[in-house]
Amino acid sequence: MTSRSHRRSPRGRLVVATGVTLVAGALAIPGAGAVTSATTATTPSAKRLHDDFNGDGYADLAVAAPAATVDGKKGAGYVAVVYGSKNGLNVTTRQVVSQSTAGVPGSPEVDDGFGGALTTADLDRDGYADLVVGVGGEDTADGGAESGLAEVLWGGAKGLSGGAALATGKAYDGLGGQGRLTVGDVNGDGAEDLVTVENQFNLRVVNGPFSRDGSSGHGEQIVRDEFDTRVLDLATGDLNGDGVTDVAATQNDGDEFDARRVVYWLGGEQGLAPYTTVQGSDGYRLQGGENLDIGDIDQDGFDDIVVGRAVTGYDSDLDTPTAKGGRVTWIPGGAEGADGTRATHLNQDSPGVPGSAERGDGFGTDVQVADVDGDGHPDVVTGLPGEDLGTVSDAGAVVVLRGTRAGLTGAGAQAVTQNTPNVPGSAEKLDAFGKAVHLADADQDGLADLAAGAPGENGNAGSVWYFRSGPTTVVSPNGTATFGNTLLGTTATGARLGTGFAY
Repeated sequence: MTSRSHRRSPRGRLVVATGVTLVAGALAIPGAGAVTSATTATTPSAKRLHDDFNGDGYADLAVAAPAATVDGKKGAGYVAVVYGSKNGLNVTTRQVVSQSTAGVPGSPEVDDGFGGALTTADLDRDGYADLVVGVGGEDTADGGAESGLAEVLWGGAKGLSGGAALATGKAYDGLGGQGRLTVGDVNGDGAEDLVTVENQFNLRVVNGPFSRDGSSGHGEQIVRDEFDTRVLDLATGDLNGDGVTDVAATQNDGDEFDARRVVYWLGGEQGLAPYTTVQGSDGYRLQGGENLDIGDIDQDGFDDIVVGRAVTGYDSDLDTPTAKGGRVTWIPGGAEGADGTRATHLNQDSPGVPGSAERGDGFGTDVQVADVDGDGHPDVVTGLPGEDLGTVSDAGAVVVLRGTRAGLTGAGAQAVTQNTPNVPGSAEKLDAFGKAVHLADADQDGLADLAAGAPGENGNAGSVWYFRSGPTTVVSPNGTATFGNTLLGTTATGARLGTGFAY
């Protein structure tokens, strides 16, 4: 879940595999909610990335456990951050952040869901990426019960430090929760804007840049929806190639979950325009899914929408191509916006895609776009947390689909599971490996590295797997590792670490 909440405790035998490069030297174990110092040296001239919190030129990884217990409060939630380096992710430079952390607004409360949505951007334009956190269950003085809260943790040379509240919702808005959070410059003024959802269907845009106290002073925009829709996920990109950020979403009709669709709002000098519904080649609205990401797969200068439709078994499956077991849809962008008439649909029965389509696989549960193999075309990674491996049910898997000049293809696709050689651990029932996925270049070798979450691992404690990509494979020898609550020093019971990543 990019924007969203875009994006888990290993068992004893699941300790980091021998020789993997993720871990170096002794590990400092912080207490639950504590922040350890991020000591990676910074380089002033290093390239700044949207997910580089300490400015050293390497992408960092933020992973959520919104169901975790913090200070005895079940479901308060926390976020773990692991910093990138020339050798990939390095857990010796890590942080665990919650509302019990000094400088973070609020305090841990039952079912706050801190980390229910995560995204990254340089909100204060100081050259360091900041982490935006959604706390969908937060009760606020301004909004009331479960109004929700979006807050920022500020990046800097030593990593994340301090924070501020950015926006609160109205009673039961759940603002900033469940993937309904993203950022982008939607009015083209050079500053990142916060985009979230109020009443589950109206877009709320808070215009940046933001001051260190969380205020912006640049106004807000409410983009209203006349229908009783529900926004399921948000993502940002430039769909029509005009240089201004656009917003795309997956939606349903509220009490009619089956009526899923893909919509987008084009950005411009006045902010977001009214939404456009993506139409299919049959002249009707294209059946959408539950999550999406944006990237220029075919490298034609227009960003494309990639939609994951994992939930199947509804009446609409009868006239939806490749719905069985879940699907991934590529919708190319163009000068007029997203073009659903040229959409490509893939599932596990598509040529080249590993496995076979089976009900409940969850193909398309999460989708992320980045260049894994370095050929210049962004690829798509998707999770299948319901995939059965032999007699092991719901063990889970991850599939990497290749991007090409012609768009997304199943040819050359790769699958990764806990039974794949060089992957720590083994597949077990209800692990849900691939419930969330993430792509970013943690070692700056030009190849996007894969992270996958398995929130069901170790009896719902959850774990995270990290894979350093190679030119021909997503699983490189000595480049795979796993970490969880034992390493982080957090409460494992019911934490479901790896529920989502920052995008």
